[in-house]
Amino acid sequence: MIKKYYYPCVLSRFIENPFVRLYLHTLKSLKKQNIYHKLSHQLSHITYTFIYLIYQLHIHTLTMDGGDDMNVDRMVARNGTKGTVDKDGNLTSADYYFDSYAHFGIHEEMLKDEVRTNSYRWAIERNPHLFKDKIVLDVGCGTGILSMFAARAGAKHVYGIECSGIVDVARKIVANNGLEDKVTLIQGKVEEVTLPVEKVDIIISEWMGYALLYESMLDTVIYARDQWLVEGGLVFPDKSTLYMCMIEDSDYKSQKIDWWKNVYGFDMSIVSEMAMAEPLVDTVDAASIVTNHCPLITIDISTVKKEDLAFQVPFKLTATQTDYAHAFVMWFDIEFSKCHKPIYFGTGPHHRYTHWKQTVFYFDGEMTLNNNETVEGMVTCKPNESNHRDLDFKLEYTHEGEIQKSGENTYVMR
Repeated sequence: MIKKYYYPCVLSRFIENPFVRLYLHTLKSLKKQNIYHKLSHQLSHITYTFIYLIYQLHIHTLTMDGGDDMNVDRMVARNGTKGTVDKDGNLTSADYYFDSYAHFGIHEEMLKDEVRTNSYRWAIERNPHLFKDKIVLDVGCGTGILSMFAARAGAKHVYGIECSGIVDVARKIVANNGLEDKVTLIQGKVEEVTLPVEKVDIIISEWMGYALLYESMLDTVIYARDQWLVEGGLVFPDKSTLYMCMIEDSDYKSQKIDWWKNVYGFDMSIVSEMAMAEPLVDTVDAASIVTNHCPLITIDISTVKKEDLAFQVPFKLTATQTDYAHAFVMWFDIEFSKCHKPIYFGTGPHHRYTHWKQTVFYFDGEMTLNNNETVEGMVTCKPNESNHRDLDFKLEYTHEGEIQKSGENTYVMR
């Protein structure tokens, strides 16, 4: 069972809408009057429906009359791109990707992720023999935490590149810690900036997204590697593997997806179709896993090419108990293999919590599994045509057990 739900970046697209602000103000007033708790169950359903209606209104505004350029221009991101609406009129992540990283809140969440941050810290600071007197490049430096780890490990100089406005704060953080002579932070896109040096010895980057590849930041790391890394240079981390299993999740699916099929006598199943088409990022209880897990793709960041990040791979899962299955789940592992003692962390249901959680892909109906029966199929993943930071998934599966089931589902992670 999934413990709580979160659709990536849904609220961030509408929070500036005046209707949304009015609704949130109303909720705040109810809380002050101490009657919110009496209505909390009804309000949770109303909130979800309200957001959906605002979404439809927002899309209608963008697509009426063939798509008004003025409406599109209003949502152009600060980075100057116009890729905010795809060919079907849907909002994409282009309009908020860089701006979202300018807010301290997202960095607080990442820094408080001790699995993530301590893994990088240990990989860098416990290996000073690798960093001593080296030139280091931090791709997507954020608050500068990795750059400062590298400086503290003995790097000759660290160059951090960050496109968002958080770089101004990061420079003050570096100065406040007395490292301004060791760390230089540069604002801009990696593909557009000029470094003060021709080559670097080590590249560090925390590039991973949900389901490993969401937001496509690995593309940028590959560019930096090919542009600046010396022959034989190191990349931290240097290996990653994406995994998949299946879970039983009837309660959650019934409450949050199937519920829309009959809402007080009305058919709102179109909302459940939307929810099914977008992978869910959330914490999965390890007790809900009903199959083994299998690796889908392993990436060597030192050698991988951009075209390798779009893949189609077969999978085979074996039921570990007699049960039902309602969704596929993906997560990833990360390794710093060049350390004196390799450092590794995982983001799966059986690992300690990380801010990446796990990524859940629901399918229609349920699958009846007997112990040791197999589910085979194909996973296809590629960048979305309208916005390369979004991901398109297709899951094809066949179960030829006592009760057979096969299907094909497509998803867009945006």
